[in-house]
Amino acid sequence: MKVGIVGLGRWAKVLARASRHSDRLEIAAAYSRTDEKRTTFAREFGVSPVRDLSSMLADPAIEGVILTVPNEQHLPLAREVAKAGKHVYTEKPIATTLEAGLEIEVLEKTYGVTCTIGHSARLMAGIRMIHDAAQAGELGRVAFMEANFSNERALELTPKAWRWYRDRAPGGPLSQLAIHQFDVLHYLGGEIVAASSISSKLSPVGAEVDDQSMTLLKFADGKIGYVGSSWTSPGVFMVRVFGSKGLMHYEIDFSTWDTPEKLHESATLFIQRGNDGYAKREELKVPASDMFCAELDMFAESCRTGKPNELNARNGNIAIAVVYAALRSIEKHGQAVAIADVIEEAQRKLPRRTRHVA
Repeated sequence: MKVGIVGLGRWAKVLARASRHSDRLEIAAAYSRTDEKRTTFAREFGVSPVRDLSSMLADPAIEGVILTVPNEQHLPLAREVAKAGKHVYTEKPIATTLEAGLEIEVLEKTYGVTCTIGHSARLMAGIRMIHDAAQAGELGRVAFMEANFSNERALELTPKAWRWYRDRAPGGPLSQLAIHQFDVLHYLGGEIVAASSISSKLSPVGAEVDDQSMTLLKFADGKIGYVGSSWTSPGVFMVRVFGSKGLMHYEIDFSTWDTPEKLHESATLFIQRGNDGYAKREELKVPASDMFCAELDMFAESCRTGKPNELNARNGNIAIAVVYAALRSIEKHGQAVAIADVIEEAQRKLPRRTRHVA
């Protein structure tokens, strides 16, 4: 499937490299408002540049468009793409606000297209293996989960960076890192019904955003979970799932995040069974995988069939709803906030034509 890409910064290059490993998707056109970016991208990846978005959207050979633009631009650009009858891919989060995310979701029904959201972390081979083991009953009844996604970004922020500002990166690492884990735990644990969160600001650079967050999650079946995210530490991505028959732990070397085909070379995955102690854990081999190529393949399949995939707008909105529930909980000094209440309130703020989404 031939697709276009809009916004030719660092992440566009990551996805363009991943697309080289796909036999389902070809990035055939590239657009940025900046001539230099278009020229550089075309030279590096051999993708035809276009001088305006309308030219890309008018091309009948283009089945979908990848958006790697700042979060607040997701909705207006997704709307243009959907109006042209093209399928939409946006990076996570689905949007800066839940209201905008819900409007993106309604584009699917309004224009008969699909929207794929780049929550790629759930596609890591180790996460899939934990999911399969839990579904097969190997862990017994899963009752508790914990996850952490942290890096040093808050130590590098300046007022020139959009992540500096509270309205563009709500909660700092909460909306930029923890949101990945909210989606992963939603995938592993099912419906999330409430969130309780606290945060702090400890980076010396003086950014508007908080840079530490801890969030407790309550699931519909009674299990609980925890997601931590620090923006002032070395990079880490870790998930641990606890069941009555065993626990599983998965961790990657964060330095390989942009090259996921190498994640398995240094990843850790083990299962600890029954009454066995840590010393008797069973190390499991993580197979090679590429989460970015996998999400692009899913997008290509949605372009081909017109059917949504698991990285759909609904799941993307659940992740951003958990972020906003956590933000409201922080304002209420850690009081639990129901996810359904956050979605319902956001829904009431939408134009009438979009209110049937939730």
